[in-house]
Amino acid sequence: MPDTQFIPEGVRRCPFSQFLIWIGFLGLILLWGLIAAALIWYKGLWVTGLDNYFGFGLWIVFDLAVIALGAGAFFTGFLTYILRIDQLKNIINLAVVIGFLCYSGAMIILALDIGQPLRAWFGYWHPNVHSMLTEVIFCITCYLIILSIEFVPLILENRQLKKISLLDHLAHNFHIYMPLFAGVGTFLSFFHQGSLGGMYGVLFGRPFVFRDGFFIWPWTFFLFILSAIASGPVFTMLIAALIEKITGRKLVDFRVKALMGKISGFLLCIYLFFKILDTWAWATGTLPKMGFSFDEMFNRHYGQGLLWAELGLCGLLPALMLIIPKVRNTPGLLYSAAILTCIGVIINRFVFTVQALAIPVMPFDQWALYIPTWTEWATSLMVVAYSALVISLAYRYLPLFPQEKALQKP
Repeated sequence: MPDTQFIPEGVRRCPFSQFLIWIGFLGLILLWGLIAAALIWYKGLWVTGLDNYFGFGLWIVFDLAVIALGAGAFFTGFLTYILRIDQLKNIINLAVVIGFLCYSGAMIILALDIGQPLRAWFGYWHPNVHSMLTEVIFCITCYLIILSIEFVPLILENRQLKKISLLDHLAHNFHIYMPLFAGVGTFLSFFHQGSLGGMYGVLFGRPFVFRDGFFIWPWTFFLFILSAIASGPVFTMLIAALIEKITGRKLVDFRVKALMGKISGFLLCIYLFFKILDTWAWATGTLPKMGFSFDEMFNRHYGQGLLWAELGLCGLLPALMLIIPKVRNTPGLLYSAAILTCIGVIINRFVFTVQALAIPVMPFDQWALYIPTWTEWATSLMVVAYSALVISLAYRYLPLFPQEKALQKP
């Protein structure tokens, strides 16, 4: 059945039959993930690689990574609606969709990770007021609601829905209040990003992640915020470039992408300055005071290579590439720097989550090795497929890219 009446006016989309094949492919991945999720809920977490050593694993790495990369939503919204950088209006819709998918996907994974999803409400009704994770629970939930509200006006811009006067009027009024939602979203996201890092920094029983700090906040509180706002914009830009590659259509002016790369580059430089200082202080001050040496934090499975890759190959290198105009204005180099930046953040979340738990902290302990099972991979890929499905539907039926019609060759 043709769906041309639902496609935005003035743009072209692939044949409906071709679109159905793509949706069917994503549906198979979703089905595989749902089977794994059902098995986890039926048999429990013993079908995963999690155990008494590794309470956190692939799922938490995935959660922390997508939440950091999804920071492009709140930061782009802040730059667009609060600081009034008008060029970013051409990519803000995509940023909101990506943010919504990252946060809703994280909530889906958490429903599996807690082991007993029927008791998920305990965190809200019986909060541990002494835990940073309590603040994270409430901030993530509230920010997901904000992102859902920001997603609504884009949905109401659908060609057929706009014909309904009430919905058209509602969409217009939503747009008027977007600066308010952007401000609230920035506040909520700022604090939960920091508290995710702060949670690790206060674990004095885990010398790999424990940090001194500023008043009540360990340094990791601020480092997680900086790394998120440095990587979020380039991740949004990469998704836009990927959609362009798949569809064969120009959707966002390259100058907008270069601007996002420039913003991320300067923020990445700031982050790396403090990250390197933090690493030096940790290695020469914090560890010796706790009775450990720098070399004791690594072994053959979790070696120093990850640290140097995070700071060098996926840190200093892309930072330099993004702040040098000639490099940044070359598409291939811009995208390469963006990919390295995102990989660096993922490495950071991995070592803080997995390596921190693998290191022995008692004399009788041994190094532990974590290997995720197929159920963890399947459910993680399920969230990726879910995200691809929503973006595909948004691209086909919603005016996701305001510049699209203007950028097409006559």
